[in-house]
Amino acid sequence: MNILISNLSGVPIYEQIEEQIKAQIMSGALCAGDALPSMRMLAKELKISVITTKRAYEDLERDGYISNVQGKGCFVKAMNAELIKENMLFAIGELFESAADKAIIGKITLDELCDTLKIIYEEKNNGRN
Repeated sequence: MNILISNLSGVPIYEQIEEQIKAQIMSGALCAGDALPSMRMLAKELKISVITTKRAYEDLERDGYISNVQGKGCFVKAMNAELIKENMLFAIGELFESAADKAIIGKITLDELCDTLKIIYEEKNNGRN
């Protein structure tokens, strides 16, 4: 499992960990049943507090991405494809709200906004093929 954290991003470290683990689960890099590093091991690797990794793992468990088996560790849960899609659409909706607010302030038309999204999407999607 590869996690990179940035102290300069403005995003709390526990959220960076959560988002990167979620992304790895959704992309298939982490599969159902895969064991996550222990909270202590991850904290040591990232040179952060165990409290931070504990918070990230607790949030991931609460959101249904992982399960904590007492004495054995944390494991990726099997995810329903429809649930994953619904979670992604919700997150995208929040980002679109922010983008729409900025577009309105900047007097950017809906067509310009859609064109920008299309360009970004195609660039990102072509990089994955």
